Amino acid sequence: MSKIDLKGLGIEVEDVRRNMPPCVLYEEAIRDEDDAAIADSGALLAYSGAKTGRSPKDKRVVECDQSKDDVWWGPINIPIEDQIYRINLERAKDYLNTRKKLYVIDAFAGWDPKYRLKIRVICSRPYHALFMYTMLIRPTQAELAAFGEPDVVIYNAGRFPANRHTPGMTSKTSVDVNLEDREMVILGTEYAGEMKKGVFTMMNYYMPKQGVLSMHCSATCAPDSDRSSILFGLSGTGKTTLSADPNRLLIGDDEHCWSDDGIFNIEGGCYAKAIDLTPDNEPEIFQALRFGAVLENVVYDQEDHHVDFHDTSITQNTRGAYPIEFIRNAKIPCIAGHPSDVIFLTCDAFGVLPPVSKLTPAQAMYHFISGYTAKIAGTEMGVTEPQATFSPCFGGPFLVWHPGKYAELLAEKLEKHNANVWLVNTGWTGGAYGDGTRIKLKFTRAIVDAIHDGNLASAPTEADPVFGFEVVTECPDVPAEILVPKQTWKDADAYHKTASMLASLFTENFQKYASGVSEEVRQSGPVAKSATTG
Repeated sequence: MSKIDLKGLGIEVEDVRRNMPPCVLYEEAIRDEDDAAIADSGALLAYSGAKTGRSPKDKRVVECDQSKDDVWWGPINIPIEDQIYRINLERAKDYLNTRKKLYVIDAFAGWDPKYRLKIRVICSRPYHALFMYTMLIRPTQAELAAFGEPDVVIYNAGRFPANRHTPGMTSKTSVDVNLEDREMVILGTEYAGEMKKGVFTMMNYYMPKQGVLSMHCSATCAPDSDRSSILFGLSGTGKTTLSADPNRLLIGDDEHCWSDDGIFNIEGGCYAKAIDLTPDNEPEIFQALRFGAVLENVVYDQEDHHVDFHDTSITQNTRGAYPIEFIRNAKIPCIAGHPSDVIFLTCDAFGVLPPVSKLTPAQAMYHFISGYTAKIAGTEMGVTEPQATFSPCFGGPFLVWHPGKYAELLAEKLEKHNANVWLVNTGWTGGAYGDGTRIKLKFTRAIVDAIHDGNLASAPTEADPVFGFEVVTECPDVPAEILVPKQTWKDADAYHKTASMLASLFTENFQKYASGVSEEVRQSGPVAKSATTG
């Protein structure tokens, strides 16, 4: 096995294995991790302990001289002094130095060689090593030999807690990002998604500095064209599911960049929600969870090696990570041309947004900055049921710059490349959550298909009196009666009251961004008072 010397980073452990193949990491996980197992599909089963989701309240960004004026400080980017960061870094290194063996993954973030970052992950759990080997872009042997010094180093000491008495620490968990030193330190959480999103946070800082838009989205392209389509949306809105489309080539399921040359995937793997996964509903994802993949926090029967994807007794945030080439129609390398269509996915828990509507450029900016959806249970610690939320740019927890920075980049690229923008609701119809029903996946798939084949570009529409956008009223293979939300509610007054309430939430939320956008964008939001009339 390839070994690497980390003494220059203060790591004194002699046995440090670099880019070990999945077969070896499987063996090490089964031997060294009490709960690790192999599913009947061949995927490695692993468990992240007490933390089964991200810990956003424990994330910190080091306040450094060179980058402090760039960062959007606040509840997303909570500052930490450099001295406190050094304490946490030293604590992580001290823990790693107590291990008999460490694992290093050297790989890339970003498929376009012009923009990619070299990432080094240092960890003590083989499950974490396999996860990042899967989620990053795996180098060839020649690329690994010429890898050199990394651009970003992640110290994962998640099995060791932060010291709660250290100034600025609010718990035993600490996830620290240092933009100047290009480092990340993880203490007190073994949830693998922290590493993945740490890399995305770094890309969200460095890419806009080069005029490249980093995006929390999935992306596909037609088999006979390089023209792509991108789907924005938070976890649970359907990005991964809808991008696993057998009729299109998959560029990626979660994180991309839009440069002057087109789009490229940041990652080398996919990280799909596994709750209620079946081969009938999501065949591409189901078959991808085989040898080389990681199943995280699922319930497993040791006797028959069966995984119960419906059992959420550990967490509702069960996950599966697999290399992108496990999707049979993946486009390798994961690069495509400029998008013809941009889709904003939202999971409307109130049941008043239409299944599909077309946005003007100004409305696109408004809804991109708003980033409305429902926070799906299990995605974050402490969330047990869907909650209405606004997340700027459909990826607020991972932004570094002010949302206006990303919105400006999107506006420039939409105008330059003449892309259509759509708002697609994958949430409720016929009433709010608890009264209405979730829009059927087959209808959402039909809508997305109609967008991609150009049918919706000329479909009839009607203006929504509250939200102002053009509601599509005809779509192949979708019942016309569900396309206009007010027609699906039994109680018209309840619909208008709910629509007015949601419009007010949009308006209230947008106030914090209004000073940074044009008057046209400010006027492109909903009008709450219109909802009081039928």
